[in-house]
Amino acid sequence: MATKSVPVTLSHVTKIFKDPKSKAEVHAVEDANFDVRSGELVTLLGPSGCGKTTTLRMIGGFELPTKGKILIGDTDVTYLPPNGRQTATVFQSYGLFPHMDVFDNVAYGLKIRKLSHTEIENRVRTVLELVGLAELAHRAPGRLSGGQQQRVALARSLVVEPQVLLLDEPLSNLDALLREQMRVEIRRIQKSLGITAIYVTHDRIEAMSLSDRVIVMRNGVIQQIGTPGDIYERPVSMFVAGFVGKVAFFPAQLEGIEAGGRAICTVGGKRVRAGSAAEGLGTGSPAVIMARPESLRLVEKEDAISSGTVTARVYLGSSVEIYVKTETGEILVQIDDPSGKAIPSEGEAVWIGLNEALVRVLPAE
Repeated sequence: MATKSVPVTLSHVTKIFKDPKSKAEVHAVEDANFDVRSGELVTLLGPSGCGKTTTLRMIGGFELPTKGKILIGDTDVTYLPPNGRQTATVFQSYGLFPHMDVFDNVAYGLKIRKLSHTEIENRVRTVLELVGLAELAHRAPGRLSGGQQQRVALARSLVVEPQVLLLDEPLSNLDALLREQMRVEIRRIQKSLGITAIYVTHDRIEAMSLSDRVIVMRNGVIQQIGTPGDIYERPVSMFVAGFVGKVAFFPAQLEGIEAGGRAICTVGGKRVRAGSAAEGLGTGSPAVIMARPESLRLVEKEDAISSGTVTARVYLGSSVEIYVKTETGEILVQIDDPSGKAIPSEGEAVWIGLNEALVRVLPAE
């Protein structure tokens, strides 16, 4: 497939809706600024109502910005209709034509464009091979599994050779196993074509496993942009930290930052040298220690920053998750490679310490 990869740029994009009853302005997206590089897969991640789908719809031309500019490559597409920009969208609902077989569903967009029969045949065969449906070309959609139907929808978008592929929660109708399989397939196909892609989801696992970069949104505002590793290990706020993974927060007081970037603070009456700290924190300002389950450990009482009682144990093969009830809430401790290790029983008192290099200081919210 001859797909040309191009960047996408949003500059100060804002979308304001009018509430039909109160006539009040609702800011669905506020001053969005970001670039998607050529051939990159970027995910818009956030809770329902955060503005991620509205942002995607503005890129696709299904909504027009109130302010700002959208570029696809060097072309200003801000106010162009969907058919005036080189994008294709895979929606949450497959939208397949039940009276057409797989081949004709995929070929529909090419027939609208009045391509030759030979060109249509070649393109459809190529894309069905790409998504692993070549042998099902003449099967009716009603006789396909959910995962197969989603592949048809993906093939239908790819066959028109868009410059940018937009995906709006395309896996939400699939069960957990199929979602996992399709995540791998979408990533494989996107990278094999080198196509620029923008993906919308509220599922952090999808975002972290699929993306080159993740854009976290909240209440219409971009909170952080970074690689999955950046977002998970170096979040800028308690909201981002909590949204992208399991985490525990411990009240702390920042004392200072060392030359190497380690943050000196007190937590639970103990001095801690945290691995990093968010920018803008001042000495003495209210803060929290952010600790992922893998950065917590069970320790002796004199080394602990917190204590509690085990409420549940979850065996996961390569690890065991220990849920501990503490004065500040329930904390999850992950014990890796549990074979041969003493795992505390439910109801047992335990003390919790930190792997200091893996924790981060954030401003208290």
